[in-house]
Amino acid sequence: MNPTIDKIKEISNEIYQDIISDKQPTVDMPLRSLNNVHYDPEVGYFELNGKLKSRTLTASTIKTFAQSLRMMELSKQVVETDDIVTKREAYYVSKNWGEARFKEQPESDNVMDDIEAMLMTNREQMGFIPEEKGGDIAGQLKVIDKDPDSGAEIKIDCTKMGSGAYSVPSSVEQLGFETKAKFILAIETAGMFQRLVKHNFWKKSNCILVSMGGVPTRACRRFIRRLSEENKLPVYAFTDGDIYGWCNIYRTLKVGSGNAAHINQYFCVPNASYFGITTNDISEYKLPTHPLKDVDIKRGKDALSNDPFIHAHKKWQKNIKDLIKLKVRCEQQALAAHGLNFVMSDYLPAKLENQKDWLD
Repeated sequence: MNPTIDKIKEISNEIYQDIISDKQPTVDMPLRSLNNVHYDPEVGYFELNGKLKSRTLTASTIKTFAQSLRMMELSKQVVETDDIVTKREAYYVSKNWGEARFKEQPESDNVMDDIEAMLMTNREQMGFIPEEKGGDIAGQLKVIDKDPDSGAEIKIDCTKMGSGAYSVPSSVEQLGFETKAKFILAIETAGMFQRLVKHNFWKKSNCILVSMGGVPTRACRRFIRRLSEENKLPVYAFTDGDIYGWCNIYRTLKVGSGNAAHINQYFCVPNASYFGITTNDISEYKLPTHPLKDVDIKRGKDALSNDPFIHAHKKWQKNIKDLIKLKVRCEQQALAAHGLNFVMSDYLPAKLENQKDWLD
């Protein structure tokens, strides 16, 4: 049997037994927030503490309770038929649920996330897939997939994508890898990724380039995690020199998020290191900057106060404090002030040769 279906049946049976015993049905799920996680550097990712939230069937909660049951029913149906449903499609399917239908997709997404946490699984195993792209790949890698019709093995050579790139699918568990690369370079912006692809940086450095496109999707993180773990490849993250790049993009890649702590062990990359733009780079390379916005300052102060990952790393604390003091932020593309290809001729090679200012 499928473990997801087994868990859905188990929860459904408990609710049924409560009802026939004249008890109020209750379902418990982990509280999904940064306040309910802890970080152990030895483990390498955010783990849940024990806080739970309960959803009890009452007059005021009957709609959300019904929505949760219908969402589990939809998941069971999709898994049993070996199908998939996007988050947007799940929202529209609910329009057939009478009074339990969702008014807006954020409501549907939130219930889906709650069930994922309740089942302690990931939504891909529940048959739900995201709408967004998983990320783009170029470089010294062959991805092994299967033909959906014949089941025959397909090898996709990421060195032969022309001016394009291989797009990570929404689910990556079926993929295999062949590579002789030395490392994985995970890049924040699509523009910087395209520059490195255009000039074959992956060939000169014998690496695999990954475009994260901002905060990496779950599929992108899982792809990097499996590729790194199964081939013993280090992962280097290259983001903008701002608090969002550090505390949202890089932090999520490396240790996960509080909202998804129940699945961080699958979707984070604990061996990732940071060698993108730092406050030291801004001064050393005399890079052009932009003013730090109030929202960035607040994000940095919140990270210093509440983020368990930042608490565990003094270098990150200093970097954030220094940026707030400077009141500036710096983009990857600022390196172009020294020449369009300065990033490849000088910046990245210097980073690869000197690890002393890398931030873990």
